[in-house]
Amino acid sequence: MIKRIAACLILLFGAVQAHADKPLIPAPPELAADAYLLLDAHTGQILVQHNIDKQIPPASLTKMMTAYIVSEEIEKGAIKESDPVRISEKAWKKGGSKMFVKVGDKVPVIDLLRGVIVQSGNDASIALAEYVSGSEEVFAEVMNQQAELLGMEDTHFVNATGWPADGHLTTARDLGTLARALIADHPDHYDIYSEKYFNYAGINQPNRNRLLWRDPAVDGIKTGHTEAAGYCLVASAVKRGMRLISVVVGTDSDEQRAAESQKLLAYGFRYYQTHKVYSSSDVLQTERIWGGVAPEVGIAVAEDVFATIPRGGEDSIKADLIVDGELEAPLEKGEPVGKVVVTLDGETIADVEAVAAEDVEKAGFFKRIWDALKRFVMSFF
Repeated sequence: MIKRIAACLILLFGAVQAHADKPLIPAPPELAADAYLLLDAHTGQILVQHNIDKQIPPASLTKMMTAYIVSEEIEKGAIKESDPVRISEKAWKKGGSKMFVKVGDKVPVIDLLRGVIVQSGNDASIALAEYVSGSEEVFAEVMNQQAELLGMEDTHFVNATGWPADGHLTTARDLGTLARALIADHPDHYDIYSEKYFNYAGINQPNRNRLLWRDPAVDGIKTGHTEAAGYCLVASAVKRGMRLISVVVGTDSDEQRAAESQKLLAYGFRYYQTHKVYSSSDVLQTERIWGGVAPEVGIAVAEDVFATIPRGGEDSIKADLIVDGELEAPLEKGEPVGKVVVTLDGETIADVEAVAAEDVEKAGFFKRIWDALKRFVMSFF
């Protein structure tokens, strides 16, 4: 049985005014794009959305997954950044954007990874796919398996490049999920997405993400373009401790995808913030524990709790601690005891596990008997 212990743990940040002004947030911008999304990279909360579950061809945004898998393989120790990769004729022949590697060249993995991310090289993408999985076709199977693990429910990959193909589809929502994973899971390689140029074999090519030059807060991520997909851009930026991810697909030009992405990011940074509600070290309150050497135990959260809230809206946050029945010793630190539900203006913004903040050992025989007697008597009141 779940017992509500605390009706309202109001978070106080300075004196709360009796009639605090509610932050004003205008309607989000409407973009000239087929689909778009804005989300908080830390919490995953979606701030703006339009057609985010519509399946679309991802074009070179596909290479985000190609790069993610290569980073995974490096981190697992299956391959190394310094490994020489022999360039096949298939990789060399592939049309579209290129790193300009040649058949028979042996190129380090890390250079090919830069070729994929910065130069959007189809040749580099195929070379890495063949090195990791033996063939691009098998690599596409790995891409789909990884997409499933990440929760990209409406995505299916056919190749490593984004070259137009039947059934090669994703959604703006899934691209946002992939972008969060890129940033969180492989921070060392994520730095590559902010590089403005990459020079290989004497050919210095610029990153196609225009926002890297326009906004110092932007540090990635990837562009894409085909006739079917239109001009696309997944971008990310950090301001005042908040990281946002924007996904804009199906615009009419390179300039438009950049401008529309800027609108989303500006809106998010102006009107929202990532707020730390609790630290894992915070003791939220103490609760009675029966049969223990101590009469009470502190309650905490298993990990730091963050929420995306309107800028200046801290005073509207409330939290309920719900404990799963009466607590009994022994209890170990970190053991689940219930949950904390955080709300903003009545809407749930976080629902996290509550845990014991310390160990409580079982008491001796006579203390347990006395506690049992007290518990029995209190049950009548």
